[in-house]
Amino acid sequence: MRFSYAEAMVEASQLFTLAIEAETAGFTSFTVPDSIVYPEHSDTKYPYYGDGGREFLEGKPFIESFILIPALAAVTERLRFTTFVVKLPIRPPVLVAKQAASIAVLSNNRFGFGIGVSPWPEDFAATGVPWKGRGKRMDEMIEILRGLWTGEFYEFHGEHFEIPSLKICPVPSEPIPLLIGGHSEPALRRAARVGDGWMHAGGDPTELEGYLTRLTELRKEYGREKEPFEIHVISMDGFTVDGAKRLEDKGITDCIVGFRNAYEADTTPLQTKLDAIRGFGDSVIAKL
Repeated sequence: MRFSYAEAMVEASQLFTLAIEAETAGFTSFTVPDSIVYPEHSDTKYPYYGDGGREFLEGKPFIESFILIPALAAVTERLRFTTFVVKLPIRPPVLVAKQAASIAVLSNNRFGFGIGVSPWPEDFAATGVPWKGRGKRMDEMIEILRGLWTGEFYEFHGEHFEIPSLKICPVPSEPIPLLIGGHSEPALRRAARVGDGWMHAGGDPTELEGYLTRLTELRKEYGREKEPFEIHVISMDGFTVDGAKRLEDKGITDCIVGFRNAYEADTTPLQTKLDAIRGFGDSVIAKL
């Protein structure tokens, strides 16, 4: 069982110390959330927390993922950084391919690319991208990313993107794992069909078993049940040794662990956060 440390929406200067401490404590990875803008007016609901209101995001600091990760990678040696998750279809694919490849090269392959669609039409409006067809856009982008990451000349002709033959340099020495986030049937199918893994977004803990069962069914349907596949989940079971072993028995590879409610204003002193990281490292990670 591997563990990812989840901390978000905190004072930017804390992130360096927290990443260093997480690495020292034995965490495998550090999750990095993605949020572009906060609209003044919105009726859209957030599907993973509370009553769906998005007020918890107002005034919360988000450093852009592709900028934050290289900065944190520069002060660590082993810690992996996993986006949780980047809203892929609102971005241009060639630029994303270049950004992700650069991060993987600079970090010595310590990059897991968690990607999702985004539940909010406002993200698409703000970036000038159509909301309609977002799933197909994402599927095409996944093809484009992998094609450009080969380092060879690559071209693409699809419904949403037309890319002439081109290549990027440098590309990482190892494939960048694409970890698909989302709980919907299309998201689970996408993860099973073309993903290197799946990222659980939290929510009702009683629903997790159903997602895992469905992923197993879909991976068999697509003939990929024997291929390596990462499963990242949020679960209270991850806070004990026995619970972590139960998660591992279910085929879960990575447990995402946080020590405060990130949806609420951060009033936790930095030292308290560091103590929690060290305590978890001693009481759980070191005993597995």
